[in-house]
Parts: sequence; structure tokens; C-alpha cells
Amino acid sequence: MEQYTVTGMSCAACSSRVEKAVSKVPGVTSCSVSLLTNSMGVEGSASAQDIISAVQAAGYGASKKGTANQDRTVSAEEAEDMLKDRETPVLKRRLWASLGFLIVLMYFSMGHMMWGWPVPAFFENNHVAMGLLQLLLTGIVMVINQKFFISGFKSLFHRAPNMDTLVALGSGASFVYSTYALFAMTDAQVQGDMSGVMAYMHEFYFESAAMILTLITVGKMLEARSKGKTTDALKSLMRMAPKTATILKDGAEAVVPVEQVRKGDVFVVRPGENIPVDGRILEGSSAINESALTGESIPVDKAEGDVVSAATVNQSGFIRCEATRVGEDTTLSQIIRMVSDAAATKAPIAKVADKVSGIFVPAVIAIAAVTIIVWLIAGQTFGFALARAISVLVISCPCALGLATPVAIMVGNGMGARHGILFKTAVSLEEAGKVQIVALDKTGTITSGEPRVTDIIPADDILEDELLHLVYALESKSEHPLAKAILQKAEEKQMTAVDVTDFQVLPGNGLKARMDGDALVGGNLKFVSGLMNISDEMKQKAETLAEAGKTPLFFGRNGKFIGMIAVADVIKEDSPQAVRELQNMGIRVVMLTGDNERTAKAIGQQAGVDEVIAGVLPEGKESVIRALKEKGKVAMVGDGINDAPALTRADIGIAIGAGTDIAIDAADVVLMKSRLSDVPAAIRLSRATLKNIHENLFWAFFYNVIGIPLAAGIWIPIFGLKLNPMFGAAAMSLSSFCVVTNALRLNFFNMHNASKDKKIQSVDVSDVAAAVIQNEPEVQAQTCEIGETAVKSPAEGSITKTLEIEGMMCGHCEKMVKRCLEKFPQISEAVVSHEAGTAVVSMSGEVPEEEIKQAIEKAGYEYIGAKSLE
Repeated sequence: MEQYTVTGMSCAACSSRVEKAVSKVPGVTSCSVSLLTNSMGVEGSASAQDIISAVQAAGYGASKKGTANQDRTVSAEEAEDMLKDRETPVLKRRLWASLGFLIVLMYFSMGHMMWGWPVPAFFENNHVAMGLLQLLLTGIVMVINQKFFISGFKSLFHRAPNMDTLVALGSGASFVYSTYALFAMTDAQVQGDMSGVMAYMHEFYFESAAMILTLITVGKMLEARSKGKTTDALKSLMRMAPKTATILKDGAEAVVPVEQVRKGDVFVVRPGENIPVDGRILEGSSAINESALTGESIPVDKAEGDVVSAATVNQSGFIRCEATRVGEDTTLSQIIRMVSDAAATKAPIAKVADKVSGIFVPAVIAIAAVTIIVWLIAGQTFGFALARAISVLVISCPCALGLATPVAIMVGNGMGARHGILFKTAVSLEEAGKVQIVALDKTGTITSGEPRVTDIIPADDILEDELLHLVYALESKSEHPLAKAILQKAEEKQMTAVDVTDFQVLPGNGLKARMDGDALVGGNLKFVSGLMNISDEMKQKAETLAEAGKTPLFFGRNGKFIGMIAVADVIKEDSPQAVRELQNMGIRVVMLTGDNERTAKAIGQQAGVDEVIAGVLPEGKESVIRALKEKGKVAMVGDGINDAPALTRADIGIAIGAGTDIAIDAADVVLMKSRLSDVPAAIRLSRATLKNIHENLFWAFFYNVIGIPLAAGIWIPIFGLKLNPMFGAAAMSLSSFCVVTNALRLNFFNMHNASKDKKIQSVDVSDVAAAVIQNEPEVQAQTCEIGETAVKSPAEGSITKTLEIEGMMCGHCEKMVKRCLEKFPQISEAVVSHEAGTAVVSMSGEVPEEEIKQAIEKAGYEYIGAKSLE
């Protein structure tokens, strides 16, 4: 999307006019204009010059925003300058100048005439001189505020009247009629008609003409200041960008502007310094404060090989890093771009205001003209009729309509950014609150994504710490993911690993080693039970652990069983609470996973989800989402490459921030803290923002519906209610200010408070798995709500075989076998189970069995044989 700056817009009618003009340019596929940020986003093949010309032909100015070089970082000053409030200082100067002359004008026109305040002797009973002075002072105020007239009449000539047109017509009509009355007064003075002179004196509306302009300027300034506050979150993000970096050149340190850092450069960061760009630690360790990006106040420990992000703070150690992402590629720049793009796009609800705004100003002008005619027909004086028409013009406020949606979107998006929840577009911010079904990926979303030790069960004659100490020594040289979990547990207990000798890895079975003369072994049940006796009680405990989705590992010393340790991918601490909060909102929660049924069911029960669909491949997840969308509006939450199709297919894709770039790119919402509890928070914020938009639109419509008839004088015959044009101008000024102020209330919204959640009507998703399997025979899936497995039907013409494989111990082993089998072009799909020791493969043609055997054994497992399925 190409970004442009648009100048000259003053209300929603302006933005609607620009949008229509640019949309008509050949090659433009979409156009979105933001009155709030005076920006325009355009997609398509049209040239920049054609787009700018279309904007200029519509009566406005446009320029293309500079495209930042991907190899350099936009400086904080450059970035913040894009959002600098240039409007408020100008309006403030205009306001003070206008007030100075208006006070003098009001003293003479109302202070002297109504309350008898003293004036110089020259003006005593010199009504013509008083009129000339008022004309002069009003003219000065009109020159100071000439922008209203230039913009208003320019827009009128382009047949696109806007708010400035209403102000210019109202103030101009007051001035012209008052000038006519002044000249008529001079004629009465010459004729000696003093009663006529006094009558014309009461027809002066000079103070109204000046007051209208001044009050509208007050409203514009308040509005501009409030609009500036809506971008505070974005400005604070931009201020976080570091200005310099210390890089290593030829072995020496050099401090350079951060814009000069290139990908691959090596930089150093000392304690207390900001990290300049995204990178990977080459040397050293530290605690990094990432609150600037994630909102999480607790520092994160980082060591060699870990990634660091720009604008985070190194709190303790000295680190040397390699720059991996610079310029607009850094995490901070991506966050800024997401927040900016969200402000530049339009929410669907804004279309209502746009349609109204497009015809609002012409309709108001027509109403004003009708008002004059009706009152003249009713027998009122032209001055009375004109005053009613002027009141109609100056009380009508299309600005309130135009600002109702974008200010709320900007504030809501900024609130989310401060708490690590990034909405990419205004559409995603609005639609997230309408979600009825949330589909959750398991690994890395509900669970931590890394194996953890869950149970340590020693044999009768050994202590728990002693068992862990022996196993730590045995596993210390292994690189298996399950071994890393044991090492982490031992290190948490501050244990020291004893060196072992004769270390052996037995693929598909386990490990062997010697420690201080003792023979240690570890591995799966089949391997270890073949070397020593394991009691039935211990086997039963292992079975119970397996049913809970855990992987039991067995260990022995000198031919005697010493205990077992269970490892599993544990659920995150906040996952059950997040699921409960979603359910309390009336949202159905479905878990999608490629894992086997037993593990999926165990995790699903711990998390408390409504439905579990297991054994789904990436294309299967996309098909499940498609089926869920037939039930209601769906949000998909995931973190991996395999989640990208489902994230794209869902109505709202939500990516866990610690996930892959592909998942983040495919999503509509990014959770920087990688916490599942931010999913209900995002939905809560969306609902609050949408509610605020409804309030703003109600106020804008209600104000105009009540104000215009009052200004036109409908209630004069009934209640005697008459609106002075000056009060109409004041009301117009305050209407937009009230809308913006109401949007700013979102800054006080607590998105993590579930006490006020409202429950929507739930939908039934229990039959989705069966429907997917029936309609998509190529998708393998299991539904675990009642523990039954739904087996896929083989595609017509395919060959299905079951391969028997020994040595698989966990989900990681399943993925290894699956990966090596699906490398064969003839194998379209492999469904692997370490519990059954099988791999069910669908083949479009025969694969030599010897090649399959070699591939499996190369992966570290034992191939037993194959049999075809009927």
C-alpha cells in the first residue's frame, strides 16, 4: 500500500470526496482516506502522479510519503516528524488574534448597546460610525480566518462542499447582510429618519459573523489537540528508537548513527544501553528488559544464540551481537508500521458515516435555503429568516460524523500497542469483538512448545534427587529434546553433571554410559524392560502418565531399575484462565493439533476447551476453519508455519508474537507477549472500541438531528425556542471536541478485567470434525470430545500402507519419521504414532521398501515391515 499525505481536508465530506476521486483513477484497486491523520493509503498499479492529480482536481493537495530504505533505520526524529501536530500552533495563533479583535467588537456592539458601557465621545449617538467600526473589526477577523473562506468556496466550486463551506456561508451571509443594513442606515441618516437608523442598527450581525469564526476556531483547536493525543501511543513507540549504535569495525569500536547499521554488522551493548537493531547474541549473556515492545516488566534472560530486539534495554551483562534485521525490518519498525496502517485504514462501520457525510453538507445548504423561504412566506422579516438559515449552517457538524470512527480506532489501537496487542488494520480491530468461535493451535499456543519434566518417580530404594542426579549425568551429552528438558530441571535444582564415559546413543531405544564404574541406561519401556525387571505397578503408572499426554522415560543402574521421569509439553500457566474467559464471553473454544488423539485429549482437558480436533495437517486446519466459519465468525490463534493457511482463512487470524514471521505476516492481530490471556483481552478491547464508536456515531447523529430543527426555528411557534447563530457556532465547535474526548476515554479501559464481560449466544461446533472428514477426504482428523477416532478415507486410486517402526518415544520422534517419509514424492501423507509404533502412509505409487527402510534408519529408528490396508 502506497501512503500519501493529503492537505486541505476539514471534515468527513472532504475525505469522502478525496476517496471517491482517487477510486475513479484507472488502476486503483482500493483507497482509504483518514481525516484523523490526513493520510491516504492506495493500492493498485496507478502512478503516483495520476493519484496526486486526482486529489488536486478534487480541490485538495497531496504528496507521496517518502519510502524508507529497507537497509536503513528511519531515525526517531524522522518518524516522529510524520505525526507532529502542526495544526494546533497555527490555530492557537489564529484564535488569540481573533479573540483580541472580537473582544473589542463585542464591547461596542453588545456592551455599549445592551448594557450602556462607555465609549469615546465620538461614537456617542453616532450609529453610522459604530456600524463602520464593527464592519472594520469583523473584516479583520475574517481575514485572520480566511482559511475557512478559501477552503469553503474552493470546495463549493468543485461541487464538493464541506464543513468550511457551511462556516463560510454562515459567516459570509451575516457579514453581507450586515453591510447591506449599514448602507441602508446611511440612507436613513441622510433622510433624517432616526427611527429607521435605530431599526437598521438592530439588523447588524457583524458580531455573529466574527463570533462564528472565532468559536469554530476554538473547536478546531480543541479538536486538533485531542486528535494529537490519539497518536501518543505511536509517538511513544517512535521515541523508543535508539539514535546510535556501537559497532565493531576492524576490531575497534565505533559509535555511528543507527541509520548506518547494516545487516551482518557486529555491535556491542553495555549494561544500561538500548539495543539499536534486531540481532542475535554472539557472545555474553544478560537480562533484557523488553517492556517497550511487549509491555512485560520482568526482564528476560538472554544468552549466546538468543535474539534481541531494537529499543529493548540491556540491564546487566556485556553482549556482542550480529545485526539480523535493520531499517523497516526491525520488530519496533514493524510495530510502528502496524499501528500506522491501522490508523490509515477504515473500519466497516465507518462506511455508514462516509455515506451520510457525502450528502450531508449539500443537504444542510438546501435546508438553510428552505428555512429562509418558509419564514419569509410565514411573514417574518428577511433578517429574521436569514438568522435562522445562518443558525442551520453553523450548527451542522459533519466533522463529528467523520471523526466518530477513526479517533476511536486510533485510541483503541494505541491502547493495544501499549499492552503488546497489535491490530494490523481498523477492520481487524472492529471484527475481533464479533468473534463467536476461537480455534487454538496446541503447541506454542496453549502449551509452551518446549518439553518440561512433569514427574520424577524413583524406585523404592532411591531418592528423587539421587535419581535426577544420575539421569542428569546420563543425559548431559544427549541432544534429544527430551534430554534438554531433564537438563533444564537439574539446572533449576543447581545440580552439577558428573562426566560419564563410554556414552552411546542407541537410535530409537535410548542411551548407555558409565559413571564412576556404574553402568547407566535410559530409554523407552521396551528397551529398558529388556535389560532389567520393571514392576507391574511402575508400568501401570507409566500407562497413566501416557494417558495424560506425557512421555515416560525409564532408567536403570547396573541392571537394576531405579525409576522413571515423565516429560511433556506443558500448558502455559494462563491458558486455562484464558479459555474460561473466552467461554464466559459466550465464545466456543476449539483446539486444533497435529498430535495424536491421546495427547491432544489430555491437553484439551487441562486447558478446558469445548472441542478437540486432533491429527490435522496444515491443510486440514484450513479445512476445519472453513467448516467452522459456516457456524459463525472464527478467530484462529497460532504460532507456526503450519498455522499460516488457517490464520489466513479465518475471519480473524491471531499470531502469537514469539512465533514465526510467516505466521505473523498471515495474521490480522499479533500478540507480542505470546500469552493466551491476551486473546480475550484483544476481543474485550475490540468490543470496547466498537461500543465507543457506536456512542460517537449516536452523539454525532443525535446532535445534528436535534440541532438542525432547533436552528431552523421549528420549535418557535410551539415553545418559543429560538437559537442565536452564535450559540449554534459554539455548539458546532463543541460537538467534534466531545466526540474526540469520548474516544480518549478508551485510554482508561482495563482490557484484562473480565468482570464486565457480556455473554453472546454460543454456537454448536460439535459436528465440525465429522463434517470436515466427510467433505474433505484427504484430511486426516480425530475428534476427541468423546474419545472416538475418526479415520480418514483414502483418496481414490491411492495406496495406503501401515509401516511398523520401533524406537519412537515421543511427539518429536513422530515428526522426525513423518518428515523423512513425506520427502518421497510418491507419499502424499504420513500419519505417525509413537504409541502404536506405526506410520500410515498414503501413496500415489509404489516406493521401494529398501529406500523406505534406509530413510527411517537414517533418522535413527528401526524399520520392521509394511502391510497394505484393505
